[in-house]
Amino acid sequence: MNKDQVKGRVEEAKGKVKQVTGKAVGNKELEQKGRIQKAGGKIQAGYGDLKEDIKDSI
Repeated sequence: MNKDQVKGRVEEAKGKVKQVTGKAVGNKELEQKGRIQKAGGKIQAGYGDLKEDIKDSI
């Protein structure tokens, strides 16, 4: 695993926590911020996966 994969998955988890918390307390802004953070983490993890795949194929 490379650093982008790890950081991306951590951001996904943090975003999910924010999203669920926002939904539970009725805070739409927090819920939306969580969705955005989760999506950003997913992109970063995907980038890390791509880097890892390229490295493995060389």
